[in-house]
Amino acid sequence: MVLTSFLVGFTLSVVGLVVVVVRGISLWRQGKSSGGKITREMALFEERSARTEELLADAERASADLHAATERLRISRARLQVLLASVETAQRRTRWLRVFLPAR
Repeated sequence: MVLTSFLVGFTLSVVGLVVVVVRGISLWRQGKSSGGKITREMALFEERSARTEELLADAERASADLHAATERLRISRARLQVLLASVETAQRRTRWLRVFLPAR
C-alpha cells in the first residue's frame, strides 16, 4: 500500500513536471514572438508620434500666419474706413459744385 501510494505520487509528480516544462517552453516561445511584435508596434508608434508632432508644429505655424494676416487685414480695413470717410467728406463738401457742371 505504501509502495502504491509512492508510485502514484511519483507518477503525478513526473506528469506535473512534464506539464510545467511544456507550458514553460510554450510561454517562452510566446514571449519571444510577442517581444518582436511589441518592438515593431513601438517603432510604428514612435513614427506616428513624430509625424503627429510635425503636423502640430505645422498647425502652430499656420495659426501664427493666420493671426498675422488677420492683424494686417484689420489694419487695412481701418485705413480703408479712414479713406472712405475722407472721400465721403470730400463729396459732401463738393456737392454744391455739381450745379455748375454740365449734365451729360
